Amino acid sequence: MGKKSYKHIYTAFIHGGIYGDERTGAVNVPIYQTSTYEQIHLGQHTGYEYSRTGNPTREALEALIAELEGGVAGFAFASGMAAISAVLTLFHSGDKVIISSNVYGGTFRVLDKIFKNFDIHYSIEDTTDLEALEKSITKEVKAIFIESPANPLLTITDLKAVADLAKNHGILSIVDNTFMTPYLQRPIQLGMDIVVHSGTKYLGGHSDLIAGLVVVNQKELADKLAFIQNATGGILQPFDSFLLIRGIKTLGVRLDRHVENASKIADYLLKHPAVKKIYYPGLKDFPGYEINKKQAKNGGAMLSFELKEEYDIRKFYDGLELIALAESLGGVESLVCHPASMTHASIPYKVRQKVGITEGLIRLSVGIEHVDEIIDDLETAIEAAREN
Repeated sequence: MGKKSYKHIYTAFIHGGIYGDERTGAVNVPIYQTSTYEQIHLGQHTGYEYSRTGNPTREALEALIAELEGGVAGFAFASGMAAISAVLTLFHSGDKVIISSNVYGGTFRVLDKIFKNFDIHYSIEDTTDLEALEKSITKEVKAIFIESPANPLLTITDLKAVADLAKNHGILSIVDNTFMTPYLQRPIQLGMDIVVHSGTKYLGGHSDLIAGLVVVNQKELADKLAFIQNATGGILQPFDSFLLIRGIKTLGVRLDRHVENASKIADYLLKHPAVKKIYYPGLKDFPGYEINKKQAKNGGAMLSFELKEEYDIRKFYDGLELIALAESLGGVESLVCHPASMTHASIPYKVRQKVGITEGLIRLSVGIEHVDEIIDDLETAIEAAREN
């Protein structure tokens, strides 16, 4: 059970981080369901004192995600928003964070409704326009926080270019890599400082846990995040850590199927006479296709689309039988949502309209069911949505 490096990420999914249990030979890291640890003598312990500070099951997950992302340390939190909040806690009163023009609504909400109360501000910028982005960097700006592909319009930002820009200005670069995972995209290798994940999504993969992860590229950041994680206490519990490790073991094979299905569905929607617009980075005429091809393995398994005006989207949602209308994404089952009223409802209407999150936008998380059945369900729902 000695530690070694692996040439292929498929192998690292299964054997990376802390593999197995040396004491018993168990191939899975045990669930250390304990709050505290008996100390050997006064002032002498085994390396663990209290499970908020450190837990072997969580530690194994943190080592695994750090290895997969190529960072120096990983941190596991009780949710994706707990992870993002911990990262934002790095900043101080008077600081400003630049965010992409379409990001997850929860990221916007925590900045707009929580961190603004502590005099930490934000500005919304088109991070695909590097010249305009650089002009927006004032002395108050301490970080650029992006998603690529962004949620829900799948907008592509050049990660290396943003990382270089941030370094030139002495600020941090942060990316939410939830949509791509380290299997499809490795931002730290492209120069990003901090990577965050909603582990709830593809990493867990089975819609049965809530988790957040952070990976950093330098020890100084690791020390700061370790202090914040322990001090604020939003840690991931041992059982959920175990489930997330288990989910990651099959990440490669699941995502291969997710992406295969998504590519076929994107082609189907692209040719469909009822579809007005489709957003999918795997399509060659999609803006950002070439950049995404350079920095990611493929287009991923998320796509969004709009139906033409003569189709009623309420009837579309009601017409679905296989695909579930639900929040979240990245599970083995296909999920569809209405960003304007669900995932991005916290973003003001005018801002949504400005960036293109329209009332007709439909976001689809493509599952691993047989692709023909997913397409059949979409076809039935589209026909049901046609205005007579």
